[in-house]
Amino acid sequence: MTHTVFIDGAAGTTGLEIAERLAGRSEFTLITLPDAERKDAARRAGALNDADFVILCLPDAAATEAVAMIGNERTKVIDASTAHRVAPGWAYGFPELSAGQRKAIAASTRVSNPGCYPTGFLALVAPLVAAGIVPADARLSVNAVSGYSGGGKELIARFEAEPDIGFRSYGLSLNHKHVPEMQRGAGLTHPPLFAPAVVPVYRGMLVEVPLGFDAPTADAAFEALAAHFEGSPLVSVRRGDESELLLSQKDEATDRMELTLFSDPSGHQLRLVARLDNLGKGASGACVQNLNIMAGLPETAGLRI
Repeated sequence: MTHTVFIDGAAGTTGLEIAERLAGRSEFTLITLPDAERKDAARRAGALNDADFVILCLPDAAATEAVAMIGNERTKVIDASTAHRVAPGWAYGFPELSAGQRKAIAASTRVSNPGCYPTGFLALVAPLVAAGIVPADARLSVNAVSGYSGGGKELIARFEAEPDIGFRSYGLSLNHKHVPEMQRGAGLTHPPLFAPAVVPVYRGMLVEVPLGFDAPTADAAFEALAAHFEGSPLVSVRRGDESELLLSQKDEATDRMELTLFSDPSGHQLRLVARLDNLGKGASGACVQNLNIMAGLPETAGLRI
């Protein structure tokens, strides 16, 4: 069976990478609009309602508008924007988040793709909260750096026009739009303190959560993470012993995510680090993974693993 797919926002970074992952796959046929018609409301509405699956790679307001244009109950939607990540009626598109999440995604007609930073944060924290290792009322901080492709065409242009910028910290108002999904997805009472930054590499990201405990906890934390992701085709867990972690301009595209636990010799202090591709498991790869699940296909089909 062939499914039709319309990527609304196909000219953007995320949309282009989704199309690359779907290219050559016999299970899907892409519905496309000529450049001159991409912003024509009638043509967009036609494509949105003709498709079996719609993937939205749009700003939040445009994504909300696109969903409102769908007038049937058949078309299934995956939204890569922030607009619906904590919205009622939308399944959260992180299959590895909990035991029932794949089933929820498969049964839903509306799936919100996670943000890239929340994907790393939730992979590190949600299993530890669920296991009772990190209290739900803990006040956590998360430090993260991303390649500049995560900011879309505007940020890509800024970094390429300003080659002297080595580190760009942002979110300094402490109300970043990713925080609500981090808090809810991890089951936290308090919003985490989120400190994001962008560095001059095109793709890739490191998301770090530092933790301190009164008792030795490193072994229990590692065992909880390893058990949670056991058998996952995309997420791996390891103990770290290297002296540094690097992001490089030569890092290749991947839809995998690696979780690493570093600790002091006593096991009281931990640095949990998620390494992922902000355009892979953090965006386009996650969209395709969710599409596969919703279409009843092998979960990793078309992914870069």
